[in-house]
Amino acid sequence: MTPAVRLIRSSDLAPVQYAYAAVADGPVRAVWAAGACPLDADGATVCPGDVAGQTHQVMRNLATSLAEAGAALTDIAKTTVYVASSDRADLVAAWEVYREHMAGYDVPSTLLGIAVLGYPDQLVEVEAVAVLPLPR
Repeated sequence: MTPAVRLIRSSDLAPVQYAYAAVADGPVRAVWAAGACPLDADGATVCPGDVAGQTHQVMRNLATSLAEAGAALTDIAKTTVYVASSDRADLVAAWEVYREHMAGYDVPSTLLGIAVLGYPDQLVEVEAVAVLPLPR
């Protein structure tokens, strides 16, 4: 099946680690994923104080929720990565783990340092929109 998402890059803009835009051509089905959190199967926040450890769990949880909807990380058209920190090193740590899980699939993404997230000890959250071609 042909991917429904086409990533847009521009030689007129600075080279970055993500596409500047994504286009979904043709008849498609969209999946909006709630922010994936660093929770284990019992609902406990994993790796308190560890941005990288939490990001690994977040990305595993995101992949699982997308799979339940019939999608994969490579169907994502846009993500937002939230890190509860004002320290740029924490944002970089989360971004490096995020990119590891995305395995070179560099969709448009926004990385934000924010004040607080919803669960106790939560440092990272990733939300995504995925797009799949409709079956023919």
